[in-house]
Amino acid sequence: MSGGGNNVVNKVFYATSYHPIQAGSIDGTDVVPHDNGVRRALLCYHAGLYDPSGDSKAVGDPYCTLFVGRLSHHTTEDTLREMMSKYGRIKNLRLVRHIVTGSSRGYAFVEFESEKDMLRAYEDAHHSLIDGREIIVDYNRQQLMPGWIPRRLGGGLGGRKESGQLRFGGRERPFRAPLRPIPHEDLQKLGIQLPPEGRYMSRTQIPSPPRRKASASDDREEGYYREKSSVEREEEFKERSSHRYNHSHRSSSHTHSSHRRRSKDREERSRTESRSDRKERSRGTEARYGDNKGKVSDSKRSKRAEEEEERSHKRHKHMHSHHHHHMRPSSRDHHSSD
Repeated sequence: MSGGGNNVVNKVFYATSYHPIQAGSIDGTDVVPHDNGVRRALLCYHAGLYDPSGDSKAVGDPYCTLFVGRLSHHTTEDTLREMMSKYGRIKNLRLVRHIVTGSSRGYAFVEFESEKDMLRAYEDAHHSLIDGREIIVDYNRQQLMPGWIPRRLGGGLGGRKESGQLRFGGRERPFRAPLRPIPHEDLQKLGIQLPPEGRYMSRTQIPSPPRRKASASDDREEGYYREKSSVEREEEFKERSSHRYNHSHRSSSHTHSSHRRRSKDREERSRTESRSDRKERSRGTEARYGDNKGKVSDSKRSKRAEEEEERSHKRHKHMHSHHHHHMRPSSRDHHSSD
């Protein structure tokens, strides 16, 4: 698989772990050593001949310590302290010197009071001038980079072109994005970091140094407090929910009882008003129509009596007329007797 084309010519990536073969490759894809220094570093790498923690002079907090390289051999501790203190408070400074002659070897380690001050110097002091020399700064790879092999054993991330033993992957000389096919399987077999295809950086971007990780005890303690906090939040939530429910239940009960009381009051008031209205209407009716009503009733009774008397008179008259008709002799009977 191709690593790209002209669109990745200016793209780079940085080593997060150290492997001697990769450090000797310009694009980080070599699978065989190409110089004797790489072979020597590879031997130390596999045999475990280098122990970063074995350096008795490497003291202090590595996350607050900055590597300073390409110093002038005339630069002293005082000069270096004066120049680096502008980025923060310095806790310790060690200018590496030759064990026999005592002369400076051109690099130093500066420990700051805080990680924040170290990060500020890491970003701003790179390529600054001290005693007329352009310096480079980097994080403490000796203690923080997995698999690290120093320059004296054929490793490191520096070198000069005239030596023919350049090393790549560091801040000053990163890997270039590969233009040739990447041997993924071979790199994986060797345990070499694969190029981050599609996630390359530009040279203007500053690679982030390793950040401090919490210890196992800190993780457990933090987890305990997170769990405790979570339990407490859950209890508080339940308590608030219960409080809201009780308050709502009481409010609802109070509302229902108030509603029932109001309904009963309205019904009682309605019944009272109905009785009062009926009495009032009755009194009003009697007041307005009481005399006429009596007169109308008397008139109706007199009329019925008159009608009854008239019907009785007619019946009597009819009966009298019928009796008289039967008592009178007929003319036929009269002539027969004659």
